Amino acid sequence: MIYLVRHGETVWNTLGRYQGIKDSPLTPHGVRQANTVATLLRREISGSGQSFELCVSPLGRAQETAALLQSVLQINKSDDERLKEVSAGSWDGLTTFEIENEFPGMLRGSTAYDWYFKSPDGESFDQACDRATAWLKNIHKPTVAVSHGLFGRILREVYSGLSKEEMIELTVPQDGFFALEDGAVRAVSC
Repeated sequence: MIYLVRHGETVWNTLGRYQGIKDSPLTPHGVRQANTVATLLRREISGSGQSFELCVSPLGRAQETAALLQSVLQINKSDDERLKEVSAGSWDGLTTFEIENEFPGMLRGSTAYDWYFKSPDGESFDQACDRATAWLKNIHKPTVAVSHGLFGRILREVYSGLSKEEMIELTVPQDGFFALEDGAVRAVSC
């Protein structure tokens, strides 16, 4: 059993900045979202009879979210580099407008999905999938994972065997989470 959580809303989320592996703190709304998720998780976990581990991306926004979850769940935490967000290299921290101005033509013909992987020095889709596969193969006990929007989509894609096109359509809520068990993915929210 894996519960996959996205970090709460950040300042850069509200500004339309793609964070990648750069960071931005949670907003007050993001803190409320993390607290909501903690309450939902406590309800899910308390009825499971299982002992969970908290596995967290090392990026600050995920760490902030995990600290709020941990205060409610009282479970052991470990950090895992493989859960960090996909990096768009020199595009990390930029808006789409800034990318278009600084890298003219690079986004031409892009869809909502593939622009993340057009950066000249960012992580490729295959590299991100390999990272997700490696992480999933190493999970041998019930886990709460705190990760990110795009990488969370990729984790669910790899776990469920979805196509790239199906993956981009996946939702990435910040006030709910996903339960991954026996090859199925179930959304949990208020």
